[in-house]
Amino acid sequence: MKGDANDPKALIREAFRIEGITGAECRSIFLDWALSVPEGVDVKGRIEAVLIQYENEPSDHPMQLTLREGLGAVAAPKRRGGRAARVKQ
Repeated sequence: MKGDANDPKALIREAFRIEGITGAECRSIFLDWALSVPEGVDVKGRIEAVLIQYENEPSDHPMQLTLREGLGAVAAPKRRGGRAARVKQ
């Protein structure tokens, strides 16, 4: 394992080390990180753990901002299938 339990690929750690990284680059890294979270694992909990892990990083760092945005965007997926998806309401 290159990173740790919350960041196995060390993507978040490396993002904090890249000088001059942009918000767009952080969002791309975050997406890669989020897609690697195993199914059934609490993504919100992982994001919270990563935020605690990197709480000493500058609060205006683009990855800090991206993680906080990701925390706010976590929602349960809504399934729309069957008749409800085909019938206009």
